[in-house]
Amino acid sequence: MAKKFFIAVLAMAALFVLMAAPAFADGNPHVAEAITHAEEAAKHGGMGHADAVVSHAQEALSHAEMAQKEVKNPHLDEGVGELKEAIAHGGQGHAEVATKHAKSAVMHLKEVH
Repeated sequence: MAKKFFIAVLAMAALFVLMAAPAFADGNPHVAEAITHAEEAAKHGGMGHADAVVSHAQEALSHAEMAQKEVKNPHLDEGVGELKEAIAHGGQGHAEVATKHAKSAVMHLKEVH
């Protein structure tokens, strides 16, 4: 009887791991949103739209900071710093420099995700 119970518990644990694996692989949803907005910031920056860089980078920063409350990762911290730089330079109308920071943020955030 105990052997059957142990096998049933083991089977249930294996089933849980298999069902939960896709959720773990997807990563934090805030990181995913931060990546999406940081990519948009970089795209618009490449077109010279400094104001759009700021808008998308601010949205990305908001999501990245929410993710920081749930995830401890140095790439996330670097991504946040790069987004802040993108916002600062975009706010000064420096689309090219802001774009470089947005692209760097994407690179770091993808290492978290």
